[in-house]
Amino acid sequence: MKELFDKLSYRCSHRVTTMYSTSFSLAVKMLSPKIQKDIYAIYGFVRFADEIVDSFHDYDKEMLLDEFESDLYNSIERGISLNPILNSFQQVVHKHKIDHHLIDHFMKSMRADLNKQEYKSVEEYEDYIYGSADVVGLMCLKVFVQGDQKQFEALKAPAMRLGSAFQKVNFLRDLKDDTENLHRSYFPHIQGSIIDMDTKDKIIEEINDDFHEAYIGIKQLPIEAKFGVYTAYIYYKKLLRKLSKTDASEIIEKRIRISNPMKMFLLTKSFVNYKLNLL
Repeated sequence: MKELFDKLSYRCSHRVTTMYSTSFSLAVKMLSPKIQKDIYAIYGFVRFADEIVDSFHDYDKEMLLDEFESDLYNSIERGISLNPILNSFQQVVHKHKIDHHLIDHFMKSMRADLNKQEYKSVEEYEDYIYGSADVVGLMCLKVFVQGDQKQFEALKAPAMRLGSAFQKVNFLRDLKDDTENLHRSYFPHIQGSIIDMDTKDKIIEEINDDFHEAYIGIKQLPIEAKFGVYTAYIYYKKLLRKLSKTDASEIIEKRIRISNPMKMFLLTKSFVNYKLNLL
């Protein structure tokens, strides 16, 4: 029975989210129940593609990505896939009329991770971030506005800035793993794994600018999405503050984290601000 399979597919996407990201899954729980499963479906799709290029070192990554991409587009064309993650994602694509160019750009950035190791120009860097993060924010925005194209266009730029901010924080936090294990250097400001305090401060200033513009959009989100997105925003802002207080030499030596008790404190703080209309 197709309905049963579709239900299972969404549950698989939900499970992927909770297993791979406690922080993101916590933020999704703060969204309205009527949009949660569609965001889980987007995350599941994004996570599987990212896992291929980042984790499956003992396998032919290019072949796996080719097969995943072929299955992806077939699922969208046919309206079904026996891969539960793709099956739930294709439903979201059709339901919310997600533009195919967003998916194309995402897959382009994932494919770049197979071989590209350095982003030496700002143009390359920004193009990668657009495909790996900004378009994901736009996919989620499609779900948040529930078909209101005028609202989508009004919030498009802030959604992209939020996606950029999240991705850049991830780059800075994961600098050690990216350089040592994946042999990648995303920041054109940094040569290999060498980062000094001035360079780190410039990167953080750039991210803060993204967050500033993103916050303007968060305040205008539909009520169904506002608290969940604000929760994620607060978490990443805290992570950025922690990175800003960490010596550059320490960032390349270890991954900076937010403790679980602090995450719960941030959630409480977000809830109070939201209820008091302090956004």
